[in-house]
Amino acid sequence: MTAALSLGTYRVRAVGQAARTALAAGSPWVDTAPDYAHGRAHEELHPVLGEYPTVRVATKTGFFTAEEGRTALAEGVLTGYGTTNRHSLERGFVRWQTERSLAALGRVDLVFVHNPEHDGQGLDRAALHWRVREAFTALEEFAHAGRIEGYGVATWSGLTSGAFSVPELLSLARQAAGSAEHHCTGLQMPVSLIMDAPITQALNGGGPLVQAKDAGLITFGSAPLHGGELLDAMTPELVNLIRPGLSAAAAALLAAGSCPDLDVVLTSASTREHWDDAAKALAAPLTTQEIRRVTDELAGE
Repeated sequence: MTAALSLGTYRVRAVGQAARTALAAGSPWVDTAPDYAHGRAHEELHPVLGEYPTVRVATKTGFFTAEEGRTALAEGVLTGYGTTNRHSLERGFVRWQTERSLAALGRVDLVFVHNPEHDGQGLDRAALHWRVREAFTALEEFAHAGRIEGYGVATWSGLTSGAFSVPELLSLARQAAGSAEHHCTGLQMPVSLIMDAPITQALNGGGPLVQAKDAGLITFGSAPLHGGELLDAMTPELVNLIRPGLSAAAAALLAAGSCPDLDVVLTSASTREHWDDAAKALAAPLTTQEIRRVTDELAGE
C-alpha cells in the first residue's frame, strides 16, 4: 500500500484554492498551521472545510506570526520566552493557540506540536522534554474533552538529531495524561529521496515510522519533494529507475509514498493536473524490492 496522498499547505500561496482542488480530488487529510500563508491559512481553509465535512484536519501549535505573538503578549499568555524565535510550547500558550485554531478552522482532528526541537535550541534534552510534556498536557485537555481526536509531533530534525525518540515521546504522553490512556496519535516527519533515512530504516524493519506504527500512531511524511529542491536531482535515469513514463514530481512522490509504515504523504500540489499526476502514480506502489533498489542506487552515488 502507498501512503494516502493528502494536501499539505506549507508554502502554498492560494491555500483556499489548493484545498478545493485537493478535496475535490479526494484528499483525505488537510495539514496546516497557524503561521502558514503569513497567518492566513486557517482563515482561507474554513469555508472549504465546511464544504467537505468528512475531510480530516491537522494543524499545529508552537510557531506563531508576529501579529499572533503581539496578541498573545497583550493577552498575557506569552511571556518574553519565545518571542525572539516566534515559537513557544508554554502550556498556556498552547492552550490559547489551539483555541484560536479551533475557532478559525471550525474543527480540528489532530494537533501537532510543531518542531519542538526549535524550542529546545540551547537546552539540554531534559529541559526540552519538559517543554514537550507541557504542550502535551495542554493538548490532552482538549482530547479528553472531545474537542480534538488527538495530538502528536511534527518534526523536521528532532528524531534524526537525537533530540527525542518515538519511545520518549510516547513516555511523555503517558506522563501528560497521567496514565497509559493518552491521546498521542500522530507523527509527522520528512520523508523523501533526499531525507531518505526513514525509508531505509523502515525497509530494514526499524526506525521512527515503524516504532510509531507499532504504537498505533498515524504516520505522515512531509516535504516529499524537499521544498522543490529534489526536482533538480530527478534525472531521467532516476525517474526511469523509479518508474518509466512518470514526471519528475510524480516519481519523487511515488518513492516517498511507497515507504513502508507511512500512512499519509503530504503534497502542496495546487492544480488538478499535478494532483491527478501524483495520484495516478501512487495508485500503483513500488514493491519493497523496487524502493530498495532506488535507495541503494542513491546510496552508491
